Amino acid sequence: MASRISELVIDAADPERLAAFWSEVLGYVEFHREEDGSIHIGPPGVGFGGPQPTLVLSPSRDPRPRKLRLHIDVSPVDRDQDAELERLLALGARPADVGQTGSESWHVLADPEGNEFCLLRTRVRPV
Repeated sequence: MASRISELVIDAADPERLAAFWSEVLGYVEFHREEDGSIHIGPPGVGFGGPQPTLVLSPSRDPRPRKLRLHIDVSPVDRDQDAELERLLALGARPADVGQTGSESWHVLADPEGNEFCLLRTRVRPV
């Protein structure tokens, strides 16, 4: 049997803010807090170990030095890409420039702490 990604850990200057942002983006809920201030979010009623990876927003004072080597891609579930882009921008995402040409089928965005992620065009089924 192979491994699978069960959680993604994101360093955050403000874990509360990022947990709220990503919970709204993904429809996740908080299911655990650690003594160090880390906040675990995941699909409602599932938590760790379900079919979708959970996110751990971990407190960090280290500044982000440059473009992330790993980023999250999100896909719309119940609307088209334009409507989802509008929703993400209203939640606090902002356009990010990582050298794209403008002809891509995806949008590069940044979360409230500047972590890049992409909004893909293809709609996916809910889990």
